[in-house]
Amino acid sequence: MDASAKSTSTNGARCRRIWGWYFFDWASQPYNTILLTFIFGPYLKELLGDGTRAQAAWGFGIAGAGVTMAILAPILGALADTSGTRMRWIWIFSIMYVAGSAGLWFAAPGNFNLPLSLICFAIGLVGMEFATIFTNALLPDLGSQDEIARISGNGWAFGYLGGLLALITVVCLFAEDPATGATILDRPPLLGLDPEMREGTRAAGPFTALWYVVFMVPFFAFVRDPRPRNAPHGTIRQAILDVVGTVKSLPTRPSLFAFLGASMFYRDALNGMFTFGGIYAAGVLGWSVVETGLMGVIAIVVSTLFAWMGGRAAELFGPKRVIMVSIVVLVVVAFCFIFVSRGAVFGVPVASGSKLPDIIFYVLGATIGAAGGTLLPCSRTMMVEQGDSSKMTEGFGLYALSGKATSFLTPLSIGAVTAATGSQQMGVTPLVLWLVIGFVLLTFVRPAQGHQTETDCGQYAPGS
Repeated sequence: MDASAKSTSTNGARCRRIWGWYFFDWASQPYNTILLTFIFGPYLKELLGDGTRAQAAWGFGIAGAGVTMAILAPILGALADTSGTRMRWIWIFSIMYVAGSAGLWFAAPGNFNLPLSLICFAIGLVGMEFATIFTNALLPDLGSQDEIARISGNGWAFGYLGGLLALITVVCLFAEDPATGATILDRPPLLGLDPEMREGTRAAGPFTALWYVVFMVPFFAFVRDPRPRNAPHGTIRQAILDVVGTVKSLPTRPSLFAFLGASMFYRDALNGMFTFGGIYAAGVLGWSVVETGLMGVIAIVVSTLFAWMGGRAAELFGPKRVIMVSIVVLVVVAFCFIFVSRGAVFGVPVASGSKLPDIIFYVLGATIGAAGGTLLPCSRTMMVEQGDSSKMTEGFGLYALSGKATSFLTPLSIGAVTAATGSQQMGVTPLVLWLVIGFVLLTFVRPAQGHQTETDCGQYAPGS
């Protein structure tokens, strides 16, 4: 094989690996869009019949999963680094993803078991989050330092497209309005599913599991993480010692320390907005699963566009600046949440049956999508810039820890404030505090220095 043919073959293999890596986001995103935010959360409110109780239960349940992830994420990351493999862990946590999401089928009306449903949801959520840690750790190997921001943004945009298509499918073909028993297309749920037993909405769980199984095929087909020669045999004890050593060394790396602290708060607040947005709209505005699903479609369309734009903005201005602007936007949105209800908008009473609160909430949902679409891929890029290339899985384990160490804080604080005040609107006030803390800590982060260059593999970049 001559040099030109060899170069073409190598470049083709690299592009296939990048596209395979993209497919993890495509396959896993429906857990966020369908189950966490727009379908299952509002459905939980319908089953419990009380928005305040549902929001509190949702918060406490997710907080429990967050504690598990906070404890294990950095240890598993260090274990993967010392054992020299990541793909094995992605397989294991993929099984949890599929089992947990499929188990939500059993959340049936009339015989609803809240603890069992929350346990199934937590198993799937932990599987998704842990699989994401090891997949993110593959990012630095996909391109040069100057290409990472674009690859990260494109991957997130591609994932949002997958979440959008999956959500549209569920909203149009499965999720039924409880009043009419029909989907948004005014047709009964597909496959003869029983609307009275909410089988169309419950099918969102198995659908999410099947979606993941099908679309992880390209990932496992094209992405490789071979064990390096003479790799040390990883042990849990050694992994714990590595994590302890890394954590102790963080004060000597003030920029990374500040970034992890900042992301601990602002990502948790953003996750809170995504997690509670649907159940908030269901309780405060009385939206059905179909209406929250429509809001999800709008939000994801905007998220897809801004994730793609965010990768390019990070190349031009640096990820830190993009993240800071996104946080400011989210603070404004969090304040607006408090002042929008069925009876009044920003303190001004509205007539009964007015659509103004609905329109404003759709706009707020789209704005969250825009800010989240830029903030998340840019945060992933900044972690690559700030982290140690020789310990990238452990680094993303710490990144996950920074996102999960307080992952119980937002749902727990929202659950506690909601329960204490008896108001869903007042219950979301902690979001403002966590966003502000994240913004302040981010000011201490020192951006990485580098030059922007064009990628030599343009065909892998969606929209480029």
